[in-house]
This record gives sequence, structure tokens and C-alpha cells, in this order.
Amino acid sequence: MKGHQKYFHVVDDHQQLLPHFITISNIDSRDPQQVREGNERVITPRLSDAEFFWNQDRSTPLAARIDDLKQVVFQKQLGTLYDRTKRISQLAAALAPAIGSDPALAERAGLLCKCDLLTEMVGEFPELQGIMGRYYALHDGEDEQVARALDEQYMPRFAGDRLPATPTGQLLSIADKLDSLVGIFSIGQAPSGDKDPFALRRAALGALRIIIECNLDIDLEEALSRAAGNYAHNFVHSEITEQVFYFMMERLRGYYQEQGYASDLFEAVLTRRPTRPGDFDRRLRALAAFRRLPEAESLAAANKRIANILRKAEGELPQQIDRALLQDEAEKQLAKAVAEMEERVVPLFRQGEYEQALTRLAALRNPVDEFFDQVLVMTEDAAVRNNRLALLERVHNLFLHVAELSRLQ
Repeated sequence: MKGHQKYFHVVDDHQQLLPHFITISNIDSRDPQQVREGNERVITPRLSDAEFFWNQDRSTPLAARIDDLKQVVFQKQLGTLYDRTKRISQLAAALAPAIGSDPALAERAGLLCKCDLLTEMVGEFPELQGIMGRYYALHDGEDEQVARALDEQYMPRFAGDRLPATPTGQLLSIADKLDSLVGIFSIGQAPSGDKDPFALRRAALGALRIIIECNLDIDLEEALSRAAGNYAHNFVHSEITEQVFYFMMERLRGYYQEQGYASDLFEAVLTRRPTRPGDFDRRLRALAAFRRLPEAESLAAANKRIANILRKAEGELPQQIDRALLQDEAEKQLAKAVAEMEERVVPLFRQGEYEQALTRLAALRNPVDEFFDQVLVMTEDAAVRNNRLALLERVHNLFLHVAELSRLQ
């Protein structure tokens, strides 16, 4: 009614569809009954067609259509829709343990996910893909989470759209999108300029949004590697995985820019290359909070200075600080502060408590400032010099658990 005839459909207090519609006429008719009956006459065949498709489609279970997918080409170099559903089901099942979901449900949903494309209803009304899959799966007695996943696989359908609510739907949507990304990149058809015929930019952002906003503990690099392993044709898996990973990171950059995060914050985290989008998100938010602290600017400048000094250092630095070589009071105080800080914050880093850890690290500001004010790092005594460099490296490494602070402007 809405899409084809531009009628207003009517719902009750519970948003359930009623057998009524409203239409607008731009003439003052002398016989409104004829206008009404004419509109009813137009919509009746459409509804009759839909009812016929509904009854016809339900006579064949979705699962009985799986083999028919072998006759539909997805992309000539990437095989049929049957090949695609096999890959999606394998990937969804493989990712399930990471989020504590049932691999069997994910695999089943993957096998059925494209079957409704072969139904009469979706053939006539393509915008109902997934939605009809859910209804037909429920009619066939499939698990409710499997049925909902058939609809949720296409979420988010557009910018700002809602995300899949069920674990199986989340897995199916991610697997569907990652399979497309890896496959299309592997045959050299990555998006370029404004050309994106397979909507890969939307797929990339959709997968990232699900992982981050649904708080899923999924390693993106590992998931992409699994997706690549499901393809039969020859390509260098590591190269394609890397290309897709950084393509997705560029979408992630835009995602955070829209939320108001500065690009240097994003770069500081990306330099550390966290492969779990949820972990990336926690690091970025922690770094944004750290930046608001009064100590942040001084520590960022110090880290930049340390990074430059370490870059010019020659030879390997000692793994441990030799306390016997600590001469000035400022370096002794810094060594003591670093040792105490490592005990306090390293456990927090392991737990992903980045904001709390960075807040504690802010206490290093004074000992670091005093070190640079009072100590000559590049002294002529090689042993003392290397010991001081090793101390600075320990300071630098503490912050590297979260981001590369030297990238902050």
C-alpha cells in the first residue's frame, strides 16, 4: 500500500496493521464513493497477488531451496549463492564461541540466509528480502533466533539504522559483510573513487558498528583471515586481509569523526594497531579522557621527545635498569616512579581498563619533567647513556599499552 500505491496504512494502539487505508484526493468529487471504490479496486489485485505468493511460498520449506541456490551466480569469480551461504555459515559458526553464542544456530542461519531470495514474494517485492525469510522460517518451525537472524543479516540497512538484536543475527550480519569484503577485494574490485557497486563501504561500517556497539569480543584480523580461508580461488590471503583491514579502519576513522573525536586521537591509537574494534574503542575513549587532564600536554610532548631520542639510539638497549648506574637524583626518582607505576597499571592494561591506567600514569608528569630538566641523556659514558635510554624506553612503553602519545598534536 505504502510503496506501490502511496496509501497511508492504518495501525492500532499496538502498531498492528488494520484492514484499512487512507488515500488523498486533490479534487472535490461529486461522488466520493466512486473515488473510494476506485482506490479499493486498485489495491485489491496487489493484495491478492501477495496472498497468492505467501501461500505458494509456504508450500516449499526454506531448507528445501538450499540446493536451488547452486543455480544462482553471486559473482562469476566467487561462485554461486550456494557457495556464498556455505562460506557465511562456516564463518558465523567459527565466530560464535568468541561471543558465547551457539555455533549450531549460527551455522543453520548461514545455510538458510539467502533462500528467501528464491521465493515468489521476494521476487516480486525485493525490499522484503530477509523479512520474508524470517516469516517463512518461523512457519517451517526453525529456531526463533535463526528466523530473526535471517532478517537481521541485512542490518544496519542504512546509516543510523538499528543493529541486530540477537547474537545469531549479529554473527550472521558480520559474516555476510566480511565474506563480501574479502571476496570482492580478492578479485581486484575494491571500491575506488565514488564507485562502490557492492556497497562495501556500507558493509565495512555496518560490521564495525555491530562489533563495537554490541560489545562483541571479535578479533577483526582473525575474522578476516577465516573469511579468506573459506574461498577456493588463489590469492595471497595475508595481503587481502591487510587491505581489507585498513579499508575498514578508514571507515572507522569516519565513524569517530562524526562523533567529534579528533583525527590525531584516532592516529595515536591506530599506530598501535589493535585488531579488536571493541578494544580500539576503549583505547580511543580513554585517550580522549586523558587529553582533558592538565598533565596530558606535557606528557604528550615528553613522549614525542622520547620517541625521537630512541629513534636515534644505536645498538640494543639493556632490558633491565642497572640501579648502580643511576647517578642524578632526578633519574633515580624517575626509575622509582616507573617501577611503582608498572606494578599498578600493567594489570589494568591487561583488563582493558585504559582510562583508569592513563589517569594513574598522569602522575609521571613531574618526575619526567624533572628528568629532562636535570639529566643529560646522551652523556659520553656509553653504559650510563644506554641505562638512561632504557629508562626512557620503559616510560614510553607504559603509554604504548594504549596509544602512541607522540602522535598527539
